[in-house]
Amino acid sequence: MKTDTCILPRELAAALEAGGCQLIDVREPVEHAESHVSGAKLMPLGQIEARCGELDKSRPVLVMCQAGKRGGAAADKLRALGFNDVRNLEGGILAWKAAGLPCATGAKIVLPLMRQVQVTVGSLVLASAILAVTVNPAWVYLCMFFGAGLLFAGLSGFCGMALLLAKMPWNRVGGAACGKGSCCS
Repeated sequence: MKTDTCILPRELAAALEAGGCQLIDVREPVEHAESHVSGAKLMPLGQIEARCGELDKSRPVLVMCQAGKRGGAAADKLRALGFNDVRNLEGGILAWKAAGLPCATGAKIVLPLMRQVQVTVGSLVLASAILAVTVNPAWVYLCMFFGAGLLFAGLSGFCGMALLLAKMPWNRVGGAACGKGSCCS
């Protein structure tokens, strides 16, 4: 359901074609490198405050992410920083693709960050449970630790493991962390 703080994919395409707006992609560099809307400036959510000076407050800012949640958080941050005309792409790049709109793609294919978190935590919980059954029941506390971490991430929206995994070499574009390099077009 569209609100005045959101923009639909076809509306975004028309706004980009007309010009005069700024599109920022708040996903991580590896996500942007795999697939992005042409003309989107990469500015990961965690860098919004530090890099907001790269944006023109007098022009509309359109924000996009994977499915819409990070984009909404980025739009809220930008409004708090004094940007008045900010809209989030409803449904993110997934909705953009579902609408049949074009995406620029790269060759690098890596599991999405949240799937990496799921695989990592799932593996660690499974290993801890096996150790608790076969070696020492005290290993069950490690299962509880990971369960508490998942609960915290779900309730707060902050996932420390995702931040850690985002810094891994396979999640870096060109093997280096992205600040304002060539990946940030």
